[in-house]
Amino acid sequence: MTRVLYPGSFDPVHNGHVELVETASRLFDEVVVGTLMNPSKGGGLFTLEERMELLDECFAHLDNVRTTMFDGLVVALATEVEADFIVKGLRAVSDFEAELQMAQTNLAISGVHTLFLPTASRRSFLASGLIREVSRLGGDVSEMVPEPVRLRLAEKAGA
Repeated sequence: MTRVLYPGSFDPVHNGHVELVETASRLFDEVVVGTLMNPSKGGGLFTLEERMELLDECFAHLDNVRTTMFDGLVVALATEVEADFIVKGLRAVSDFEAELQMAQTNLAISGVHTLFLPTASRRSFLASGLIREVSRLGGDVSEMVPEPVRLRLAEKAGA
């Protein structure tokens, strides 16, 4: 059985993330989606608990996907969940530079390899930060995020 870990802040989860998890769920026996607070991205719009709820809703249709939250090194979580690989999505060449450095560091400190999956070009522009901003300013993000996320973003904007 091959288990992979897909880590990220998922603040919020968007259709690019969903595409990657659906692809990984077809390629591997089990996918663990791990959400974390990323200090380099600020405090975040959603709490970890809210992100977990959204991830659970967005991936309920996939029997071989489970979600978790963590604080610390991705490789520590990979070891904890007994992941064979870490999976990361690539939208553009610029993603590759940062992700390659991270993958090489993770391999050096843990022996866990990272596999890269490209996102479909029609979703290559999606980024959680941009979605948060568009939503905050009243823009329509319905084509960018799953329906549960759109509803929660609308609630946050109205609060």
